[in-house]
Amino acid sequence: MMKFLMMLIFMMPLCLKKNMFWMVQNMMMIMVLLFMNLSMNIMNFCNLSYMLGCDLISYGLILLSIWISFLMIMASESLMKLKFYENFFLFNIIMLLMMLYLTFSVMNLFLFYLFFEGSLIPTLMLIIGWGYQPERIQAGLYLLFYTLFASLPLLVGIFYIYSEMHCMMMYFMKFYDYNFMFLYICLILAFLVKMPMYFVHLWLPKAHVEAPISGSMILAAIMLKLGGYGLLRILIILQKIGLKLNFIWVIISLIGGFYISLKCFCQIDMKSLIAYSSVCHMSIVIGGIMTMNYWGFIGSYILMISHGLCSSGMFCLSNINYERLSSRSLFMNKGLMNFMPSLSLWWFLMLSSNMAAPPSLNLVGEISLINSLISWSWLTMIMLMMISFFSAGYSLYLYSYTQHGKYNIGLYSFYTGVSREYLMLMLHWLPLNMLVLKIDYSMIWF
Repeated sequence: MMKFLMMLIFMMPLCLKKNMFWMVQNMMMIMVLLFMNLSMNIMNFCNLSYMLGCDLISYGLILLSIWISFLMIMASESLMKLKFYENFFLFNIIMLLMMLYLTFSVMNLFLFYLFFEGSLIPTLMLIIGWGYQPERIQAGLYLLFYTLFASLPLLVGIFYIYSEMHCMMMYFMKFYDYNFMFLYICLILAFLVKMPMYFVHLWLPKAHVEAPISGSMILAAIMLKLGGYGLLRILIILQKIGLKLNFIWVIISLIGGFYISLKCFCQIDMKSLIAYSSVCHMSIVIGGIMTMNYWGFIGSYILMISHGLCSSGMFCLSNINYERLSSRSLFMNKGLMNFMPSLSLWWFLMLSSNMAAPPSLNLVGEISLINSLISWSWLTMIMLMMISFFSAGYSLYLYSYTQHGKYNIGLYSFYTGVSREYLMLMLHWLPLNMLVLKIDYSMIWF
């Protein structure tokens, strides 16, 4: 695992040279191919080096992180054309990828906390440095304080575990089980804010609306998954008390997911609608993890991977429209099928994947999560029906509102799309629909 970290470190000097924008992108693509060739032991940590290791959960999320970082650079070509601190932008992305790589691969709980919080700094710099409106300062502060407020109890919980176990290694945690309510609250609160759960989700729409396209992509695809990854790791030592108290989070997340899916119909900003749809999807993931059964764990893992690709692709599409119209308002983005018919196809493909139409990976994840929640309690069926129905509803609402209707004549003097944009969308959509053929790996890790 250390060799990939060294590769990232040696990519940093490239950021100091001019005209290295595409070179860094190509190096990241090579890194994806090298990481795919990593030999994996599915059941346990493998590729151990110092404090780094990799099991199947880490493998999928690290691969997704590198893939999305590569696509972030591809989506941010306008920065290179404007010469808007593009070298520092590349440095920021490499730093963020390094933090995420270390978060997912480190096996020491304290180092996990360190990199978990460290990934916040490059994200904050992306939002404040390359955001669009002056409100980005407020959005950055929301992101910072929501996350830090919840993460300090996590640090207290980790030190308590160290005082009891005299060890912070994740692979020894399965031999312990704590039935202590204060520790339970301390350990899971930070991850629920990061996912985010309803009631602590207000930082997410603000951060998405003010962030540049690269910030939105990494926020939706990876930063939300840090919470799910942390819960999958930490619930191993909270099994007894988790089985008693997890019903609280299942109820809050399902009712919150239903309410948020209704709120999506009230949005007039495309980015805001996609951000709220992320909260809705992650609420089902929280519910699935908190049931603490086999289907819930594998379903949450699959949906985290698929949602990362799908939401990132939708943010790319909204940015393609924004670059041409200079507006994200649904009132301005109407009748686009007349002007960009090829992009209409991509809108349809991404939104159909978002509503979990086959053969999307979202479908497999949602079926697993619905299975786990209904086997936990049949009363969840009511909320799941509502969430599934309204998820399809707001996806169709976004598609029909942007692609159909009367267009504004004075706004349109632009080209439909370039090959870079089509390639970027293809690299979101293909893995999202092809990974369903290799879903068996996700079924056997737990």
